[in-house]
Amino acid sequence: MPKRGKNYRQADSQLDRDQTYEPVEAIKLLHEMAFAKFDETVDTHWRLNVDPRHADQQVRGVAMLPYGTGKQVRVLVFTQGEGLKIAEEAGADYVADDELIKQIEGGWVDWEVSIATPDVMGKVGRLGRILGRRGLMPNPKSGTIVKAEDLPLAIKEARMGRVEFRVDRTSNVHVPIGKISFTDEQLLGNLSALVETMLAARPTGVKGMFVKTLTITTTMGPGIRLDLPTALALQTSV
Repeated sequence: MPKRGKNYRQADSQLDRDQTYEPVEAIKLLHEMAFAKFDETVDTHWRLNVDPRHADQQVRGVAMLPYGTGKQVRVLVFTQGEGLKIAEEAGADYVADDELIKQIEGGWVDWEVSIATPDVMGKVGRLGRILGRRGLMPNPKSGTIVKAEDLPLAIKEARMGRVEFRVDRTSNVHVPIGKISFTDEQLLGNLSALVETMLAARPTGVKGMFVKTLTITTTMGPGIRLDLPTALALQTSV
């Protein structure tokens, strides 16, 4: 185990490792324990009762966080024809024409979300080696391949607080829900939206308990284990 710093140890001393915490109490503790000199990300860590080696136990989805992620989100749209005008009017940061695609082939990846219309996926597919490893490849399962007329909504959702999640090979899912500068109410609202989406993504192949543990933490701070019955009962108010 790496040696922890003084601030971390002081924050960790405020936790009782033999108990779990209700979400409201845990979020309050996060704010009390925060010590970093930057606006830390607040992350959730889910340990699931799934075996990712089986196709019917994959967990993947997109959650819409009502209070956003606290991060700047620049949107690039791959489209053509009428989609070009629609994307520009909807406020896309970049609309990928042939010249911009050449820049991407050269290694330029200075944006956070890619959206594409189906008619240009032939061109986009050739960028898979560059976009795929950075999580920038449009995908119908994540709602980033849409018809031209649906571009305004897709762009709006990307900026509002759209987060993708996917189970890893160790049966864990890691999803941010905002920044430590968010209020208790904002973090709780985002957590509630994520809980609803995660439970809806339960695979058909899972038997019995779906979520084993749920932990909330900041970038630099210790993790706080949540009381599962209370956490999984959260519902959004909107």
